[in-house]
Amino acid sequence: MPKILLFLLFVVLQFSCKNTSESKVSEKAANYIILGNEFIDAFYSFDDKVLKAALSNAEKSQPELLYYQKWAECGNYKLLKRGTTIQENDSTILFPVTVKDDLMAALDIQFNVTDTFRLTIKNNKISKVSTSSNDPDTYYDAKAWVQENRNDLIEVPCEGIWDGGPTPCDCIKGMLNGFGEFMEHEKAK
Repeated sequence: MPKILLFLLFVVLQFSCKNTSESKVSEKAANYIILGNEFIDAFYSFDDKVLKAALSNAEKSQPELLYYQKWAECGNYKLLKRGTTIQENDSTILFPVTVKDDLMAALDIQFNVTDTFRLTIKNNKISKVSTSSNDPDTYYDAKAWVQENRNDLIEVPCEGIWDGGPTPCDCIKGMLNGFGEFMEHEKAK
């Protein structure tokens, strides 16, 4: 009988003890996901004040992301899906989002781009954000064609692109016009 009681006591203690290292890790990951989702909400609010507040501890990331936010708004980016977050390491988490935009429509491509926001988090605050996307080769071909053949559409409007330039809406509109001409050129081949 004492062996059974001892065994039961062992089992009760085993399951009642909390593994604090695992709970801290999962709590930290949960906080990162909350921060990341708040950032995504801020970006797609298309309100620069809300985004700037979300980036208050990531001042070096602000020019690129505030420009990109306005570019996305003027390019009619529609958030279709939030992908599964990926914790890259202790301080970096990836947030993929799939969007529908005017750029792919201008290229007559039935494709929704996935932009990935890479957030670096320190002291439970976003300290840096970078982006990447899975734009198809046609996008890059069209962009290069516009730069080479219709630079007049984008030279002034895209000044300071991704570095806080003053006219992201005019830039994307110029790019869209150029993409339309690129498509005409491709169809005429």
